[in-house]
Amino acid sequence: MVLLQVALDLLDLERAIFIGRLCSEVGFDIVEAGTPLIKRFGVEVLRVLRERVKPRLLLADMKTVDAADVEVGLVREFGGDITTVLAVASPETIELAIRVGREVGVEVMVDLMNVHDVLGYVGDLIRRDVLPDYVCYHVGVDVQRRRGVTVADLLREVKELRRILPSTTKVAVAGGIKPGDIPSLLNVDVDVIIVGGAITRAENPREVAEKIVKLVRG
Repeated sequence: MVLLQVALDLLDLERAIFIGRLCSEVGFDIVEAGTPLIKRFGVEVLRVLRERVKPRLLLADMKTVDAADVEVGLVREFGGDITTVLAVASPETIELAIRVGREVGVEVMVDLMNVHDVLGYVGDLIRRDVLPDYVCYHVGVDVQRRRGVTVADLLREVKELRRILPSTTKVAVAGGIKPGDIPSLLNVDVDVIIVGGAITRAENPREVAEKIVKLVRG
C-alpha cells in the first residue's frame, strides 16, 4: 500500500496541528514535523503533535548531518516514529543513525536532496549493505523556485531507484507534488508520497487532502 505523508513545513503551530489533524482524519498515514516547525519550537513539538494530532506515524524532519545517535535518541524520546538523515552526511553518520534507530525503534529515512548521482549513491549503500528503512527522492524548495523542477519531472530516476532497492527499503518522493502528479507517481511504484505546500497553502486544505487520498486509494 502506498503511504501518504503531509509535510508541515510551517511556523504557525496551531495551523500545523489543524492541517495535521485533518490529513490524519481523511486517511494520511504519516504526519511530518517539518524542519521549520522543529527549528522554531524544538523537538518538543513532536510531543505536541503526538498528543493533539494523534497521527498513525509521526516523522521528524531532523535533516541530521552529525551526532546521529543523539538526534535519533531525541526523536524517540519525544514520540517520533521516523527521522531523516541527509545523504550528504558521512557514511559513519548514516550507519550510526540506522543502527541506533533499530536499537530504539525509530525508522530512518535518508534524504537524497542535493545528491547529484542518486543512483550511484544508492548503489553504494546497497554494496555496503547499509540500507535504511526509507530513501527519499527530494527536490528542495529552493531548486523548485529557481529551476522550476519538481519531483514529477524526474520519474525515470525514481523508477530506477525502486527497481534496484530491495523491498525492505521504501522509496519516498517529495518536492512540489500536486494532486495532478499522483497518477504518474503511482505508475513508478513509489512507496511514500509526500505532499506539503499543495495542502498547507491551499484555500481548502481538506478538499485537496481528500482528493489526494481518493487518487491513491480509489
